[in-house]
Amino acid sequence: MFYWLIELSNTFPGFGAVRTFLNVFRYITFRTGGAVVTGALFVFLFGPWIIDHLRIRQGKGQPIRADGPQSHLSKKGTPTMGGLMILSGLTVGTVLWANPLNPYVWIVLAVTLGFGFVGFYDDYLKVTKQTTTGFGGKLRLLIEAVIALAACYALVRLNRDPASTALTIPFLKDTVLHFGWFFVVFGAFVIVGAGNAVNLTDGLDGLAIVPVMIATASFAMIAYLAGNAVFADYLQIKYVAGTGELAVLCGALLGAGLGFLWFNAPPASIFMGDTGSLALGGMLGAIAVAVKHEIVLAVIGGLFVLEAVSVIVQVVSFKFTGKRIFRMAPIHHHFEQLGWTEPQIVIRFWIISVMLALAGLSTLKLR
Repeated sequence: MFYWLIELSNTFPGFGAVRTFLNVFRYITFRTGGAVVTGALFVFLFGPWIIDHLRIRQGKGQPIRADGPQSHLSKKGTPTMGGLMILSGLTVGTVLWANPLNPYVWIVLAVTLGFGFVGFYDDYLKVTKQTTTGFGGKLRLLIEAVIALAACYALVRLNRDPASTALTIPFLKDTVLHFGWFFVVFGAFVIVGAGNAVNLTDGLDGLAIVPVMIATASFAMIAYLAGNAVFADYLQIKYVAGTGELAVLCGALLGAGLGFLWFNAPPASIFMGDTGSLALGGMLGAIAVAVKHEIVLAVIGGLFVLEAVSVIVQVVSFKFTGKRIFRMAPIHHHFEQLGWTEPQIVIRFWIISVMLALAGLSTLKLR
């Protein structure tokens, strides 16, 4: 919305001084900073009202797994669907500061809100039925896949370059794998996988939101560089015109995430729920596909990959051998069973996220 002020000032003669001031709205970096502040302020201001409203509506709050760590029973009654706070701040920050004519912004925002709706319905069933299982996993995955496929098809059609259906390999400047239209399926897999990986990570107070913000900040930088022809050529990464605007979207999420962390810090006043975790993971996956850094997402978001793999390994091992590899999955519960305190797990996982983000960002130069 603020981006339109530039065009508006050009329609009125004699507004030279105002036009000079409004020129700062042309810069993605300035608008990204504005989106961060807007997202954070929105959640700070309206967060308490949202929490009180959800607490009244939900009554008993999010159901706690009976077979989970006993320390989690003390969290009974804490409201969930905190993702509504994040998505609200994200949407407001994006609408106010992003270029409304940029299609990448709307595609990624559509994936984010679409996944958020799926997660919201899942949370709604859990709260109303007081069960730890929402609606059918296969149906949920199907809906997510449809959203992701539509988004990937739109991204491929938007970028008519032959490289839009190719997979770039980190650390190798000239090596790409051409998938053709199968890339739409691959991209959808990345988006759905990212959404569910973040969903599995959301099990302790503050565990998911900080790694998400670290990954978001990393992809804000990648999107800005990939959308700038000069920087992309210097770094020898794929230039995708228009994707720089996704940095503003990332800024809005970063600000909204900071606001949410204020209330989610232990002991949490509200849980993110599937409403937030699915949406944020889906957003990261969509941005990675848009800027052609799908493999880098697996590095920067390595913590999410580890959480998802731990569940897969646990399920497969128990199904075929009757034995469990971990004391409990996802892996953060395994460390709880080993005696680590919740703050120890959360902070150590944050440290791992920072290290993985640095490793992923290093691929921009080491080619």
